[in-house]
Formats: sequence, structure tokens, C-alpha cells
Amino acid sequence: MGLFDFFKKDKESKEQQQALDEGLQKTKTSFFDQLSKAVVGKSTVDEAVLDDLETLLVHADVGIDTTVKVIDRIEKRVARDKYVSTSELDRILREEIADLLDRNSSATGSRAILDRPDNTGQPFVIMVVGVNGVGKTTTIGKLAHRFHSAGKKVVLGAADTFRAAAVDQLIIWGQRVGVPVISHGMNTDPASVAYDAVKKGVEMQADVVIIDTAGRLHNKVNLMNELSKIKRVMQKVIPDAPHEVLLVLDGSTGQNAFLQAKEFTKATEVSALAITKLDGTAKGGVVIGISDQLQVPVRYIGVGEKMTDLQLFDRHTFVNSLFKK
Repeated sequence: MGLFDFFKKDKESKEQQQALDEGLQKTKTSFFDQLSKAVVGKSTVDEAVLDDLETLLVHADVGIDTTVKVIDRIEKRVARDKYVSTSELDRILREEIADLLDRNSSATGSRAILDRPDNTGQPFVIMVVGVNGVGKTTTIGKLAHRFHSAGKKVVLGAADTFRAAAVDQLIIWGQRVGVPVISHGMNTDPASVAYDAVKKGVEMQADVVIIDTAGRLHNKVNLMNELSKIKRVMQKVIPDAPHEVLLVLDGSTGQNAFLQAKEFTKATEVSALAITKLDGTAKGGVVIGISDQLQVPVRYIGVGEKMTDLQLFDRHTFVNSLFKK
């Protein structure tokens, strides 16, 4: 790496950190203001402090089950150490949340594409799922930008053929990023689009193929059949495709995002998560709860509108930002 590349990478890293800090600002302000009020005048972490902390975690959209798990772990530390001051609570909470996220972290999958050598002979296929309105197609465009900017060959497949806007939007993203988009238009067979996209990826020795899919959830049976069919036809070209099923969730919907995640994991084998819109009204705790309850790694988080605002999720960076005052 040359000196210019080093400074460029350092600048990008600082910009991403700033975007993450700003995206989580609403969560931090709300959470820590209330936590400070809960411990005012107290020197030790007692039952009343833990009760208040439990309420705050639930309000931050961590979810009841994960909140109970976090509180239980803190209670055990308090009992073991005999004396835990309220000034230590931030550090303990940070450590326990990082440990929960660590259990579901993974450096493999699509995030490892950036480290793969070019022209491996077979593209890495990502099938993207999620209900309409969560930012699915935008996430695909930002992913394409990330890979393309790193010098990877990318092919997009517009297999959300039941919504004209989705096809058009993906084509626009392809033009913006500078990558080919395979599209058959609206009301065509999604599986056929996916097949042709994977085939195109093989022909041009692409590094990654990203397939958009329909975001309907009102009929799980139809959804399951559709996603299964898309998988089967892709496997005619690449037997082990898709290599990753990425579920996109809207972080601003809180526990509704968790409910959507549970439904999609019933319909297909979700292997990674992308949680968007953390820069809006989202409560950052939803990242912790969904990862813990689903036992699926969070791969990406969206913290802004810019193409560079889809970030690789790093649990330490996330927790440090969440607890930065």
C-alpha cells in the first residue's frame, strides 16, 4: 500500500466512523440521558438500578428476551464481584453487549469478497430478501458500489419483477455504479432473471452476482416456493448458489423488523443481515436484539443516504460508537 492509499483509507475510515457516530446519536442521547437519571445519587449497582436499566434496554429496542439475558449476565457479575459501582456500569454493559454480538459475528460470506483474489472462476452469489420499503434495492446498489469501487466485477439481477419501481430502480443503480443489470422487465419469471444473471456472471468472470427478490410477505407459502425456485434454477449454473442469503431489515421499525426477520427465516435459510436506516428514528438496540435472537450475523448497517453509508458491521466499532459520550 502506497502512502497515498494509506491516507485515503484512513480518511475513509474516519468518515465512516463519523457517519456511524452521527447515525447512532439519537439512541445515545436518549439512552444515556435516562441512564444517568437512573443512577443519580447511587454508588452501587443494586436491584433498582438493574430494573431501570432493563426498562431502558427494552425502550432502546433491544427486545425483551435479549434484555433479560443482558441483565442476567450483569447480575451474575455483580454477585461475583460483590461490589460494582455505577461508574463501572457503562464498561460492564459495553463488554456484555460486545460478547453477545461476538457469538454471531462472522468475517466470512459477502464481506470476504473484498479479500478474494479476482477471477476465481466462479462468482459469489448473494440473494437479497426483505419486505418492500426496507431499502432492499438501495442496499443492493450500495453493495454493488462497495464491490465495484474495490475493483470487483459485479452483475445485478432484477428478479423483483412484481413491482415496476423495483426493476427501474435497480437499473438506475446499475447505471450510477457502472455495473450490468440483467432484467426481463415487470411481471416476468423471477427465477428466469436469476438464472440469466448468474449465467452472465459466469460468462464475464464476475466476482459477485447480487439477485434482488420480491418483497411480499403476505403469503409465506408463495414466498417460500418462489425463493426455493430461484435457488433451484441458479444451482443449474452454480451448484452451491446462492452462497449467501442476505435479509435486509429497516432498523427504524423496531420490533417489527424482528418479526419480519422471524418470518423470513421460516421461508428461507437466511445467512446474514443488513440493517438499514439507523440514521433516522431507529433505535440502535435493534441490531443487538435481532442478532442475538436469530443467531444470524449482522453483515452490514446503513447509516445514511450516501453510497458509502452502507458499512461493514464491526461489533467493536458499533459498541464503542454506541457508548461514546
